[in-house]
Amino acid sequence: MRNPRERDEWLTVRNSALTLEWLEATFYQQGFAQFPPEQFAALGLTQLQIQDLLDIGTSESSHVSLLQSAIAQAGVSPVQPCQYAFGFTDAAGMVATASVLESVGVSAYLGAAPLVSDGGILGTAGSILTIEARHQSFIRVATAAKASPGSFDTALSPKQVFSLAAPFITSCPEGSNLIFTAFPTLTMAGGAQAQAQAGTQLALQSDAQAGATHCSFTNGNIPGGSRFAPFDAATGCAVPEGSDLQGIVYVNLVNQAPLTGKITDDIILAGPMVLQIS
Repeated sequence: MRNPRERDEWLTVRNSALTLEWLEATFYQQGFAQFPPEQFAALGLTQLQIQDLLDIGTSESSHVSLLQSAIAQAGVSPVQPCQYAFGFTDAAGMVATASVLESVGVSAYLGAAPLVSDGGILGTAGSILTIEARHQSFIRVATAAKASPGSFDTALSPKQVFSLAAPFITSCPEGSNLIFTAFPTLTMAGGAQAQAQAGTQLALQSDAQAGATHCSFTNGNIPGGSRFAPFDAATGCAVPEGSDLQGIVYVNLVNQAPLTGKITDDIILAGPMVLQIS
């Protein structure tokens, strides 16, 4: 029998995971309903790759069913799906968004692991994490990106993960809202694509940039987890140099730059923003 603290931990982690899985499963359902296979073939995907993409949607729905069952067995009502606005208008936009969502999925399960003391929960989460990582690698290969741009994946806190999911959520049923409040959004100014390379000056915009002193660039390949660059409201910040800053990088506005390289939720003012660094 779990004590109250362990029970709350169990439910928070699993309902957070279920919220993300609902989002991913619905994303694929809506995308495949909107775009026929021919549009994916036009992107250069083979028939096998198109089937693999369809299978990703199926496995996300399976993750939903597993988590629903586990939460219900604890005598608690699982969170229900929300209403979403994914904003894709073609198959290319769907695949690009899928790449981001699968990266977030990996980071979500990895970040939740240190919060869990129950071996059974860790085992279940690990079995999903490895599949999310396969999804991520497949989509990167299918879009001609490097399959594995680094040696380590990036862990994100549950609140950071929810902040990345929140822009897709328009409303949730009563009782299905998580305990988190999303951080204010951080975007590239003028709607520019979130792609860069070392040394690029990033023009950023957020309603919560007052008090920000640095941009944090978080990636699992960086010692400590994050590298920092001074932030200026007028000019933004420059992407730090370093060969370990590759692939998907999460950018936040923070009010300090710890020497340890480790960021925590209490110093984040806005973000995360997903940035692809090549």
